[in-house]
Parts: sequence; C-alpha cells; structure tokens
Amino acid sequence: MKNQFTAVFEKHDNCYIGYVEEIPGVNTQEKTLKETRENLKEALTLIIETNRTLA
Repeated sequence: MKNQFTAVFEKHDNCYIGYVEEIPGVNTQEKTLKETRENLKEALTLIIETNRTLA
C-alpha cells in the first residue's frame, strides 16, 4: 500500500523549512530545498516506523 502525504516547503532567510501537514512532528530545516526534501522523507519514514512499533 502506498500512502500520499502533503509536504509544505517554506523559504526563510537562508534556509528552507519543510513539514508534513497530516502528521505532527514530521519537519526539518536545511540550507537547500533538495536537502530539505531528502530529510523530510527520512523524518516521515522514521515517524511512521516508530508509530507502527508503538501501536
């Protein structure tokens, strides 16, 4: 099963902030948009794995 989530990216000064609207706690901040996207995917994966373990 493949899930789809909404990622939001915002530019602030010299960095990008990214977060997933549907899951609190999935967020990141990096210098480039590419790094922000990569880290956000990793954060989402970790949160989902942790939530499954705790459930």
